[in-house]
Amino acid sequence: MRAAVSKAEIESKITARFGSACKPQEKRAAEVLSSGLLEVDAFTGGLPRGAITEVFGPASSGRTSFMLATLAHATNHDEVCALVDAGNVFDPDSATRAEINCERLLWIRCSNNLEHAFKATDLLLQGGGFGLVLLDLGDVPAQSARRIISSWWYRFRRTLEATTTALLVVAEDSCVRSCAALALGLSGDSCLWSASGAERKTVSDQFTPINHNTRASRVRTLPRRVNESPPAHANLLQGLSFQMECRRPLYLNQRVAEIAAKVAY
Repeated sequence: MRAAVSKAEIESKITARFGSACKPQEKRAAEVLSSGLLEVDAFTGGLPRGAITEVFGPASSGRTSFMLATLAHATNHDEVCALVDAGNVFDPDSATRAEINCERLLWIRCSNNLEHAFKATDLLLQGGGFGLVLLDLGDVPAQSARRIISSWWYRFRRTLEATTTALLVVAEDSCVRSCAALALGLSGDSCLWSASGAERKTVSDQFTPINHNTRASRVRTLPRRVNESPPAHANLLQGLSFQMECRRPLYLNQRVAEIAAKVAY
């Protein structure tokens, strides 16, 4: 019978590979982590550190591409990242093609065991030194995800508040509810690809200010792009529609009262 592995042994193995990943770091105010997508960052300000961001949408909505783009940016900008893969669906070959630096990524496979996934996430957040922890619930049926007990999300939120870690939850439907500081609902749109060397379309928009002290949401549709290069994970997000909702006050880079973006393609 296999003996249980203690928390100290797990932290020791993680520290041996990732250094200070299990050592709490001092939190600095109003920090964000880039999503790896300039257009999304221009609208949202980035993923808030010390808080939960949830990204949800049906199959083919762009949620996996969003996840890979965020991991690629974080791992290539000196962030130690962890992926809790609830359904064992992460593909290392796709990660390599998306330019994710796997040397800075801890991958935890949970074989469709939600309890193990949440316990693993809790352990990682308690460590306090990861820049990004990603909980992938994308293959968990929406009905099951909505039944996840709220105490887990409240526990994660309280743990995160004292750290610089950004927790990104990817799911088919919204399940974090009020514990998420930022929620992005995705829905796919068709993209136009061309190898003819056509110029990119240029579009600019000005968004209405959003008051962070109230429950607010806006719908944004990214325009289609004609791209000279083959589709990549980040490129697939062109033509994406998403709804952003700030669920509790955020103070990001002194943008207390509004989020405004002028996006040029």
